[in-house]
Order: sequence, then C-alpha cells, then structure tokens
Amino acid sequence: MENEPNSPLADWPRPQFAAGGNNPFLFYVLFGSVDFAQPLSRTAYRTEGIPEGVELMGYSPTVHPEVVSGFRSGFLWDSLTITDSELAAQIAAQDSCLVIRGEVDDPPTLNYFRDVIGLLTFCLDAGGVAIYDPQMFKWWRPSEWRARAFDGGQSALHEHVVTLVSEDADGTEWHHTRGLRKFGRPDISVHRVRAEHRTSIVELINRFIELLASGGRVPDGQEIRMHALPAGTTCWRKGSSDDPDFNNEHIEIVWPDSQVGHP
Repeated sequence: MENEPNSPLADWPRPQFAAGGNNPFLFYVLFGSVDFAQPLSRTAYRTEGIPEGVELMGYSPTVHPEVVSGFRSGFLWDSLTITDSELAAQIAAQDSCLVIRGEVDDPPTLNYFRDVIGLLTFCLDAGGVAIYDPQMFKWWRPSEWRARAFDGGQSALHEHVVTLVSEDADGTEWHHTRGLRKFGRPDISVHRVRAEHRTSIVELINRFIELLASGGRVPDGQEIRMHALPAGTTCWRKGSSDDPDFNNEHIEIVWPDSQVGHP
C-alpha cells in the first residue's frame, strides 16, 4: 500500500451480532493480469488488505494454468456465454486470475468484508476484467461491481446474496438464498410457496438476509410472526457446507402443516 496517514478506516458495523455463529467464508475469482506496482490507497479503496485467515493466490500460464481454465467450465460458465457473450469473451481471453479464499473467525464487525471488497475493487482498477462469485452464482462486470458493491460506501448486504426461485414438485415455488456463508450464517429455504404468500415470503427472506448478515442468529423452532403468513410457521437449521444447493447450512422455514419430522 502507498504511504498514507494511519488514520482508522470507518467501521462496517454488525449491529445484530451474536457470538457463536459459523466463520465467514469468502471465495472470489478475479480474471485478468493485475498490476500490483500501482499504489493501493487504503483510504480510497477502504481496505487494510487481506484479512487474517484469507489467502490471495495467483494463477497464470506458468503457475497452474489449469486453475484458470477450470473456472471457465460447467453450467454457470455455459450460462454466461449465452446471457452475456461479450463479458464471457473478455474472460475467455484472460490467461491469469487471482483467487481470494479463506475463513475469518466469527467477527463482531464486517470490516473483513470491507477490506476484501476494497481490495477486489483495486484489482479491477489495476487490470482485472471481471469478478466471479461462485457463492451466489454471479459474474460481475467492473462497472456493475463498482456501482452495486463499492460506490455506496457501506456493506450493501443484499447485493452479495441472491434469492433463487424455482418450481417445486407440486407446482408451488421454492425460494432459497445463496451467499450468506460470506457472513458465517446459514442461508434461507422456503418450499411450497403459493402465489398468495409470494410477496410476504420475499419480504421475510429480505429481513432474514439483513438480520443474519448483520450477525444475528435464529434459534431452532423460532416461530415466524408475520400477519400475512400462517401462525405456526417455524425455522429449523438444516444441511451442511457440502449441500450443493447452498454450499452452506440453511434455515428451512416450515409451514404449520409440514411439521412432521421436526422436533
């Protein structure tokens, strides 16, 4: 980093923090050759560098080139080539990437996240062409990353978690999130969402994202209290980081007519 006054950076608070959650896990891939000879301003990019527990690894034609190409395969890559062929072509032209990956001990602030967001923004400005976030199935253009993840100056929690909606077996909807593992908290899952509850479930999930990313915790059996949802709807911790639907534990929100099998 360039020589700057060592004044403290503004904290990113975690107002709902309750100790005892899981450790945040970060995983980003930045494509392109980054010029680290450029000065990294800690104040301009709001970063103290790599947080403890997180690693920055570089891959290139001479350092495990198969890692670079490995990120450009599979369903998510194939989808990008269809939905944004221009960005896919820019990524395909790169022979280098950086991987930021690691865990942070369950922290009472989001400063670790602030530091990584700032570092990734610097890397984009110094030669990076795109960021891949596998935890939320997202390929970021530099302009979109700056507008949504960096320029606001705050943690922008909702920008780093995605809610996916798919059809359930009975014709209802399954709403579930990906990305809350970045904050050391479980994702959210709601099966069998009927049309009349869709708006309320979207609101509920957004509330949970804010609570959990801010450090809150939800006890097993917690009842949902929303006027628009049936009384007796409850929350149950499920899964593990090996679950391919979430790559994380999750909270299953269970309707009152589906309580069988839940303590």
